[in-house]
Formats: sequence, structure tokens, C-alpha cells
Amino acid sequence: MEKIEHTTVPTNGINMHVASIGSGPPILFLHGFPELWYSWRHQLLSLSALGYRCIAPDLRGFGDTDAPPNASSYTAMHIVGDLIGLLDHLGIEQVFLVAHDWGAVIAWYLCLFRPDRVKCLVNMSVAFNPRNPKRKPVDGFRALFGDDFYMCRFQEPGEAEAYFGGLDTASVMKMFLTSRNPAPPKISKELGFASWKPVEPMPAWLSEEDVNYFASKFSKTGFTGGLNYYRAMNLTWELTAPWTGVQIKVPVKFIVGDLDITYNMPGIKEYIHNGGFKSQVPFLQEVVIVEGAAHFINQEKADECSAHIYDFIKKF
Repeated sequence: MEKIEHTTVPTNGINMHVASIGSGPPILFLHGFPELWYSWRHQLLSLSALGYRCIAPDLRGFGDTDAPPNASSYTAMHIVGDLIGLLDHLGIEQVFLVAHDWGAVIAWYLCLFRPDRVKCLVNMSVAFNPRNPKRKPVDGFRALFGDDFYMCRFQEPGEAEAYFGGLDTASVMKMFLTSRNPAPPKISKELGFASWKPVEPMPAWLSEEDVNYFASKFSKTGFTGGLNYYRAMNLTWELTAPWTGVQIKVPVKFIVGDLDITYNMPGIKEYIHNGGFKSQVPFLQEVVIVEGAAHFINQEKADECSAHIYDFIKKF
């Protein structure tokens, strides 16, 4: 880990913290919520050893990257703009793109807006969800799952922060990272996270050192930056109207655990396996379902994910 270099890059009006290692063809890694560049620690080491330049930023609002205060500064336009500025600053024309969770959502948008900058994509957990011109995404989730669905509960500024603030940061990280319940997560307005319990003992793939690294950063920054991604979802929907119906036109490999909440949402398995996904992502080449894996698959099944990434990108 000490070989990983840490730099700060000015991009799109913010300063972005970037972890990188290795030389050769560049791979850009995008993390999710509540995560950091550190989520890709295993892949940075393994793939740099195979001859790649591995680049993992803290996305806008996370870790040591700037966190603008307003949720309106966290649309897909902003985040993709940050990444294009990062690539320009580094003098990189095209990347292999690897992403997970919110990073996966941003990766789809990066491929939608600027396919010229992406050689191929290995995306994890979140399948491409085409824009529905008739319904805003938060409204859709509320209609499907109710006000207690976590994405809906995250909308009100300060409310989720109060829930997080009632727990020490390490406990919050354990609660998220060790979750293996594939049901749609819900947060009661009255009880907050009282019904969410971390797995004890912690799984072998997650150490106290790992938890403490995440906690050390989020205890300084809080969770508002990450929560603002959810709060900007409807604004992103408004701004992306011109891309309604546009397909993802880069080569794609998709990986998801069979215990991932994203894979167990109503209709998702049918969408992925019965042709809907392929119709929206015509260059989808592989779909990998990892048995016994939950949401944080890039950490839980680190070696397996690294092998899947390498097996795909070495073709290009």
C-alpha cells in the first residue's frame, strides 16, 4: 500500500484527491457510497503488477476531494465533468473504466456523454437504467417502496445526517460494508438505523484497519457529500432529457453478487437476463453473477474481481 501515490488534481472547479500506482495502459476506478478510493486497494495493487496504470480518485464529496455544500452541485454532469478534467490534466485520451455502486452509475453516464474517452467498461452491481421520461427516479422509488426506502429517506437535508450522527463512524461503516440482506433497505423515520446491525464477527475480507481508514475520513467530512448524490438524482433526470433513448455504445462486462440488493430489486433479474439490458447496452459482452457475494463485491471477492477485470480489458 505504501507504493500507492497520492496527489491532488485541480478539475472542474474543485480539487480532487487521486490515488495511483503503476505504469502502462490506464485504468480509472470509480468508487461508491459510503466509500473512497480505498475500496479499490486490492485492484490497484494486483492490476498495476500486471502492467497497468491504476488511477482511483476520491469522487466529489468524498474523502480528501472537495465537497461543495449544495446538492445541486452533484449531478451526473458535475461528476462526469470532474472525471473528464482529471483525464485531461493527466494527459490521458482513453481509459479502461472500472466502477461499482454510485461509481457504476457515473460510469454509465461517462459512457453516455463521452464514449470517446472509454476503451471498455467493467461495471459492478448497478445495471444501466435507461431514463424514464415519464417519471423522476426518486418519485419512482417512492411509489415502489414507500417513504422509508433508503434513497427516499436520504432526500431531506440533515435527516440522514442525524441518523448517521447517532452512531460512531466505525459502526456506520461496519453496518454498510458487512450487510448481506438482499431486501430493499429501509430506514424508519422514528427508528433510524436501529434495525440495521453489522455482521459479527466481521468477515475475513474486512479488517479493523480497513474500517478505521474509512472511518477516519468520514469522521472528518461527514456523509453529506455522498448523500448529495441521492439528492441530485431528480435534477440529473431533468438535465439528461436530451439523452433519453440513447444506448451505451462501449464494450461492457457486468459483474454482480447474487446477494446484492441491486440484483434483487423487482424486475432486475429479468431485465438483466431476458434481453432488456442487452437492448440498452448492445456491446454488452459478459454478465457474471457471483454466487454468495453481497454488494461490496470488489472488496469481498477482491481476487476474483481483479481476475475478471484483467480477463476483459486485456482483449482491447
